[in-house]
Amino acid sequence: MFFSQAGARPRMWEASPSEYKKWVEVFKACDEENKGCLSRENFKVAVVMLFGYKPSKIEADAVMSSVDPNTSGILLKEFLDIVRKKKEAQLYRNEIRHIFTAFDRHYRGYLTLEDFKKAFKQVAPKLSERIILEVFSRLLSKLLKSKGVQAKRRQSARGQYYLGDSRTSRPLKYSSILVYTL
Repeated sequence: MFFSQAGARPRMWEASPSEYKKWVEVFKACDEENKGCLSRENFKVAVVMLFGYKPSKIEADAVMSSVDPNTSGILLKEFLDIVRKKKEAQLYRNEIRHIFTAFDRHYRGYLTLEDFKKAFKQVAPKLSERIILEVFSRLLSKLLKSKGVQAKRRQSARGQYYLGDSRTSRPLKYSSILVYTL
């Protein structure tokens, strides 16, 4: 089902002819001097027109650094490629958000280990509980690491696994919650 593709990077996506036409029209509207390319500021305006937000300085710098230095801006072909990639990423984030929301039955904004197990039982009923726990633990460890907490999987005296802070021997307080930031 769709869950098997959730970890994959965005797949190639093709714009519809009407969408492609819209992108070309936006490019032409922002190419005020009809040079056939967009300046940094014109590119920002185009992104606002297409995506509804002003790109950050970092994003604009990244785009401008990838432009051929022999041109005075972003050519139409480059612009269309940038827009297509942004659209793919946007669709991918939306797909992940939909998947997460489908499994967040209580609308809490996070998944407990039990929610995670139920979700996997729906989409992969033959997957062992040990593997599901391993996936949950890895995702939680990755999340905690991004927050500056070093987590390590430990085994308790009763043989149960839990995530613990690697600097102490105590279990992490929120080890049963996987948070997805929207």
